[in-house]
Amino acid sequence: MVERNVTSSSNSRSGFWLDRPTFVTGATGLIGGWLVRRLLEAGADVVCLVRDSVPQSEFVRAGLSARVKTVGGAVEDQALMERTLGEYEIDTVIHLAAQTIVGIANRNPVSTFEANIAGTWSLLEAARRSPAVKQIVVASSDKAYGDHEVLPYSEDAPLEGRHPYDVSKSCADLIAQMYGYTYKLPVAITRCGNFYGGGDLNWNRIVPGTIRSVLRGQRPVIRSDGQFIRDYFYAEDGALANMTLAEQLASNPDLRGEAFNFSNEIQVTVLELVGRILALMNSDLEPDVRNEATNEIRHQYLSAAKARTTLDWQPQYTLDEGLGRTIEWYKNFIGATQS
Repeated sequence: MVERNVTSSSNSRSGFWLDRPTFVTGATGLIGGWLVRRLLEAGADVVCLVRDSVPQSEFVRAGLSARVKTVGGAVEDQALMERTLGEYEIDTVIHLAAQTIVGIANRNPVSTFEANIAGTWSLLEAARRSPAVKQIVVASSDKAYGDHEVLPYSEDAPLEGRHPYDVSKSCADLIAQMYGYTYKLPVAITRCGNFYGGGDLNWNRIVPGTIRSVLRGQRPVIRSDGQFIRDYFYAEDGALANMTLAEQLASNPDLRGEAFNFSNEIQVTVLELVGRILALMNSDLEPDVRNEATNEIRHQYLSAAKARTTLDWQPQYTLDEGLGRTIEWYKNFIGATQS
C-alpha cells in the first residue's frame, strides 16, 4: 500500500514540535500509538505515561517505546502527574488515557469513572500547578453528547450522557472546559467519532473483530441489530487532529476552553461498515447478527464545520482508504502473531 507524507493540517507550522517536551497519556492505546509516531516524526521530545504493559500495542511493536521517555503509573495519581510535568519541563500535554469500552463501562462503571473523570481532573489540576505547561489537549468523544434528536451534533449541543461510558466523557469534557474558563488553563478539547485503525486490540469492536474473523474464515459477529448508525473516524486522522489543535492553541489563546468535533461527517450503519470490509477483503462471508447490544446510542454523527473553519482542518483519509490501511495492518499483525 502506498504511504502518504501527511502533515497534521494544511497549515501545520514547520518546526513547532521540534524538541518540544510533550507529554502523552494513553500511549499504548489506539490513538496513542499513532500520535507518538507522528510526534517523533515531527521531532518532539516525547514523554509517555504507561499504566499497563501492552506488548502487542503499536507503541511497543513498532519500537516507539524505545524512542521516548516512559513514566509508569496511572493518570489518576495527581502527585505523579505533577512530578512528571515538572521534572520533564513539559510544554504540551495530550491527554488520551481512558477506559474506552462501552461494555466494560456498563459492567464496571466505577473503574471507568476513576480513569476517565478522576484521571482528567488529576491531570488538569497538576497542570494548573505547573506554570510551564503551555498547551493541553483533552480527548473527549462524540459519546459526551449523549442521545439527541437533532443531527449532526455540533459543539453547542448539550452534554447529556446517560449511560456509564457516555457520562464519564460528559463529565471529563465539562471539567476540561471548567479549567479553561475558570482557571484560564490553556486547554482545548477534541470530540471525535468512532475510531478505527490498525493497533486496536479490543476485538469486540466491530472493525478489528470483523477483520480478524475474515482472516480466520469465520463469520463476523455483529452484537447489535446492525442498524446502529455511527460516524467512523480513522485513527491516523485522530492523531493528527490532536496535534493540529495543540498547534492552533499555541497561537490563539481564544481557543482556551473550546471543544472541536473532528469527523468525516458521514453516516454508516454497522451492517454497511461490515459490508465495506468484506468487499475490501474479497470475502463472501455472511455476518452473524446477534442483536445483543444494550445501553448504546442508536444514531450519532458529528458536524466538523467548526474545525474546518476555525482550524482550517480537514481529514486526510476517506473511509475506504482508512479501512484499506487498517486491513493491511491486521494482516501483518495476525500473520506475525501466528508465525
